Parts: sequence; C-alpha cells; structure tokens
Amino acid sequence: MNRATQNLENDHVHILQLTHVMEKMAQMSQLDPVYLDEVADLIRSFADGLHHAKEEELLFPLMVEKGFSNQNGPVAVMLHEHVLGRNFVKAMTEGSRELKNGNKDAENKVREALMGYANLLQSHIGKENNILFRMADNLMSISEEHQLYELFMHLDSGSESGPSSEDYIRRVQHLVNLYLTK
Repeated sequence: MNRATQNLENDHVHILQLTHVMEKMAQMSQLDPVYLDEVADLIRSFADGLHHAKEEELLFPLMVEKGFSNQNGPVAVMLHEHVLGRNFVKAMTEGSRELKNGNKDAENKVREALMGYANLLQSHIGKENNILFRMADNLMSISEEHQLYELFMHLDSGSESGPSSEDYIRRVQHLVNLYLTK
C-alpha cells in the first residue's frame, strides 16, 4: 500500500533541493531577480500552493478530527511555521522588486529571506518527516490512508489546481542544474 505521508515526503525531497538552491543564491555576489522570482513562484505554487494545501486542507484536519489540536502541539507548530515561511517569501518578493527598481540595499533583505526560509524549511521538514508524519501513519485507518493518498494523487495530477507536481519538479530541477551542478 502506498502511504499518504510518503507522497508528502516525496515532495519534501524537491522542496529541500529548492532550499539548497536558495542557500547558494544567498552566497552569490550578485542576485538575479529573474531567478529570485522563479524561486518565489515555486515556493508559492509548489511548496505552499500544492504541498502545504495537502497538509493544511487534508492531512491536518484529519489529525485534528482524530484528536490533535490545531491550537497547540505538533499540528499547531507546523501551521505556525507555514505562516513564518510565507513571511519570508513576502520579504524575498519585496526585496526582489526593490532590486529591480535599483535599490542595491535590498540585497541584504533578500539574502536574509532566502536563508531564513531555507533554514526554517529544512528544520520544518525534519520535524514532519520524523515526527508528525509517523504520528499520522499510526492514527489513520487503512481506508483513511487510501482515501488521503488518492486525494493527494489527484492534486498532484494538476487536473484542477493548475500545473502537475511533475511540472513543478522539472522547474526545481532546472534551478538545481543552474545553481548546484558544476
């Protein structure tokens, strides 16, 4: 049987690659606003739009239904960290816009946002993969697991939500090839 949480962990592989690209970008002497915008768009559409939607709209409500709190405890922490991540993306986007308008002072803002997001998500993903998802695996029935997995696969297909997860993964891989492959 395919585990629903394994689908989320598969997303994490590519999101982690994106965080490594972000770290590399932050270390470069010159920031390229075109690629900053591509990273921000991938975070908004793939990491937040598709992946976090699977968690926030499907997995977390099921966990709350099974007795977890969305006000405190592991689910609440993950939701809070999603908000923190969105704040880093907002700062990155604003900084990129300022760079395009000729404000070189915005480079520090962008670098801090890149590193802040990368560090946050690397820690966040570790907590989800090693703690939260194991809790979820233990509380779902086989039927719930199957239903959740099917919903995730439907979202991944892009049939209603726009591009498929494979489309996003190709875009991440393009950035990996540009920034991390020598």
